[in-house]
Amino acid sequence: MDRWTNLRKILHVDMDAFYASVEQRDDSSLIGKPVVVGGRLNSRGVVSAASYEARKFGIHSAMPMAEVYRRCPHAVCLPVNMLKYGEVSKQIREIFLTYTPMVEPLSLDEAFLDVTGSTSLFGPADEIALMIKERIQQELNLTASVGLACNKFLAKLASDLQKPDGFVVVQPDRVQEFLDPLSVERIWGVGKKTAEQLHSLNIRTVRDLRKLEQGYLSQLLGTVGSQLYLLARGIDDRPVESDRIVKSIGRETTFTSDIADRDLLETVLLKLSVDVGRRARKESLKAKTITLKVRYNDFQAVSRSHTLAQASNLDNVIYHEACNLLREVALKQPLRLIGVTLSNLTDQEVNQLSLFSELSQDSEHLTKVMDSVKEKYGETSITRARLLKPKEHSE
Repeated sequence: MDRWTNLRKILHVDMDAFYASVEQRDDSSLIGKPVVVGGRLNSRGVVSAASYEARKFGIHSAMPMAEVYRRCPHAVCLPVNMLKYGEVSKQIREIFLTYTPMVEPLSLDEAFLDVTGSTSLFGPADEIALMIKERIQQELNLTASVGLACNKFLAKLASDLQKPDGFVVVQPDRVQEFLDPLSVERIWGVGKKTAEQLHSLNIRTVRDLRKLEQGYLSQLLGTVGSQLYLLARGIDDRPVESDRIVKSIGRETTFTSDIADRDLLETVLLKLSVDVGRRARKESLKAKTITLKVRYNDFQAVSRSHTLAQASNLDNVIYHEACNLLREVALKQPLRLIGVTLSNLTDQEVNQLSLFSELSQDSEHLTKVMDSVKEKYGETSITRARLLKPKEHSE
C-alpha cells in the first residue's frame, strides 16, 4: 500500500442495525423477521432501530410507531434496552482498543479509529479492518460495516456504501473517482434545505458541486459553502479524538397519551432526573446548567434553562430545578414529550465546597449508596416512593 505513505489511515466502523441485530442474536426466533426497536406497535413512540427485514417495508429510524403498524402490521416491536446495548458496545470497544488507543466513539454503534501507528504491529490497515470485522463476528455474533480512508469524512462515507457487512477502501489516488458520482446529500452539512438550494441550481452530484467556485459557494451558503467546497474534494483535516469531552447528558420520554396533569409530569421528571444524575455520576461529572424540554401535542417545542451557583449531579437538585422550570412553562396544551438535559459539565472533583457542605456530603453519600445497590441488584432494587406509581404513560 505504497500510496498510503505519509497519510493517515482512518477506519469508520458502523454496526449493522445494531439494536435490532442484538435482539435477533439473543432470540433466534426473531431471525428473518421484521424487528423494530422503539416501543409497542401503533404506540406514540418512534423507531430507534429497524432490522434489514423491516427496512424492506420502508421502516427507518425516527419513524412514528403508528406508521410502522401501517406499513408492516406483522412487525415484531420491542422496547429499547439501553443497558444491554451499552454492554455490547463496551465489548466492541474492547476489540477496537486491541488494535489502537485512538478510538473516537460517535455513539454506541459507531466509532472512528486511527490505525496509522498500528500497522507496524498488525500489518496493513485493510488487514486490521478485516481482523476487527472478523472478531466482532466471531466473538459477538454481530456484523459491522467498515470504511477505510485517509480521513474521517471519506471513511464514514465508505462504511455506508455496502451495508450490511460491508468493507470499502477509498484509495488515496482515487478519491475523486469515489466521490464524484455520489449525490450531494451524502456530504456532511447538506440537509434538506441545502439540498433544495443546490438542486434548484441543478447541482445533484458531488461532481456538479465541485464545478462551483469557493467564493460562490460561500456567498450562497455562508460558512457551510466553504466546508462543502473542501469536502467535495475529499479534504478533511480533523484528527480522531480519543478523549472526546461529554458536552451534555440528556433523557427524554414520549408519552403514549398527552398529559396536562402537573403532578404526573413532575413524577416523570423525577424519573428522568434520577436517570441523568446517575449517568453524570458514572462519568464523574457535575452540571451547572439544567434544561427542561417539552413538546406540545401540536409538536411545538419549548425549552427552559437555569444555571446553578454550584455544579451538581445530585438527583434532588436536578429534580428541584426541573420542577421549577416546568412551573415556567404554560400548559396551554397537553404535552406529548418531556425531557431533562445537563450541560455546562465539569469534573466533579474540582468543585468548591458550598456553605452547606456537610449536608451536601450526606446527600452525595446516600446517592452513592443507592447507585451501588442498583449496580449490584438491578435498577428496580431500590427506588423512590413517588416512582412506585403506575408507569403506563411513557415509552
